[in-house]
Amino acid sequence: MQSTILEMKKITKEFPGVKALDTVNLKVVEREIHAICGENGAGKSTLMKVLSGVYPHGTYEGDILFKEEVCEFKDIKQSENLGIVIIHQELALIPELSIAENIFLGNEQAHKGIINWNETTNKARELLAKVGLKESPNTLIKDIGVGKQQLVEIAKALSKNVKLLILDEPTAALNENDSENLLNLLIELRSQGMSSIIISHKLNEIKKVANSVTIIRDGQSIETLDTADITEDRIIKGMVGRSLTNRYPDREPKIGDTFFEVKNWSTYHPVQSDRQVVRDVNLTIRRGEIVGVAGLMGAGRTELAMSMFGKSYGKKTTGEMIKDGKKLELSDVNQAIEAGIAYVSEDRKEYGLILMDDIKQNITLANLKKITNKSVLDEYEEHVVAEEYRKKMNIKTPSVKQIVGNLSGGNQQKVVLSKWMFSEPDLLILDEPTRGIDVGAKYEIYTIMNQLADQGKGILVISSELPEIIGMCDRVYVMNEGRITGEVDRSEATQETLMKFMTKSRGE
Repeated sequence: MQSTILEMKKITKEFPGVKALDTVNLKVVEREIHAICGENGAGKSTLMKVLSGVYPHGTYEGDILFKEEVCEFKDIKQSENLGIVIIHQELALIPELSIAENIFLGNEQAHKGIINWNETTNKARELLAKVGLKESPNTLIKDIGVGKQQLVEIAKALSKNVKLLILDEPTAALNENDSENLLNLLIELRSQGMSSIIISHKLNEIKKVANSVTIIRDGQSIETLDTADITEDRIIKGMVGRSLTNRYPDREPKIGDTFFEVKNWSTYHPVQSDRQVVRDVNLTIRRGEIVGVAGLMGAGRTELAMSMFGKSYGKKTTGEMIKDGKKLELSDVNQAIEAGIAYVSEDRKEYGLILMDDIKQNITLANLKKITNKSVLDEYEEHVVAEEYRKKMNIKTPSVKQIVGNLSGGNQQKVVLSKWMFSEPDLLILDEPTRGIDVGAKYEIYTIMNQLADQGKGILVISSELPEIIGMCDRVYVMNEGRITGEVDRSEATQETLMKFMTKSRGE
């Protein structure tokens, strides 16, 4: 029988006005991958921050036992010294430093205060080999993709003699191939004796790698499932408190006339001026229609969307955008908003929100003129608007004065959507709208998309999840190498059909 490596007993953690964790119990045995599942805001990340010392002993109630020894971590350094290493959803790497420098940052290979660069490079090369990364240790982080950066984070953890590796949404920003490589690495590390805790909303991945699953709902541990009991339906029922028989809400499309067109649209990379990233794209959107854009990472989907949104990406952009029969000349984001176009970025923290501001300030940000009188902000009206969207979007927070940076990912996404809905757009471009969000919150966002389409809005959805594209979209454009390689009606959309167009090369 495998021995227990970690036990967390009756962990309770409170923030002002909120009990984030309420007597949560968790037990992890050696040589297993233990998954933690729950809706956004359920308390998963908070529990891991308690475990890793981000929230130090004394700020919570309950006990942590690691290898049967009681632990009272004062900071993250103490937990790492015992071999507990956490990799957060937002990677903690410095883009301008090399892979080797990042791996040993804070853990420098130094003697008498002088870094031994040969030792640093050689050890980094050994660690990269362990995680299956063939890059040179001298390569800068900014020059490798997100999937490889995730492997660098794991190499960094291995350099600290990790015994329990915690991964918070490790595949949220990865494409299918990178996700597959990462999951296979976790399985390999398990075979070498490592224990892991993985937080993920991708239930198919959980089913593939997890030996057991602990479900957390509303800050409480609901149940732990063993391998034989792990099914997507069982996990969902535990997470949301009910069965979710249909992942996508029913909808009878009410599609009208074409109101938005893009013709011969092209743009070049903002730094590599000779690199064309969007090539002669043509697309149309009708009122009441949800149109998908599918493609592998690097296909040019986000670049297309951002260049359409007031040329917020790219250089030497050419082509035409026509809305309601009139040609649009948009040179910045403000003009795009004025023209009735909204863009929800895939990176909500970088481009969608001001994390240090509260909910009400974020929601009204894109349409301040609606709540101002002679350039004076009406704070009462701002509060009324924000409260209306809090209820309409089911944003889980006690007050619209809550700082957005303290919200869960799903609730942050609802704030971003609220902001752009308040701008009253005719065309809403959604770039990875459900990335890193649980199934319950996804369903709520899908419902909102349907409601907007029923109001006659046009919606353009970029998503890396093909089931989402197929389940939500009336029509799908497929991109590869910056071009549209196919257009598929909902009735003909299958993963096989879309993948065929996604891998179609130029000239085929």
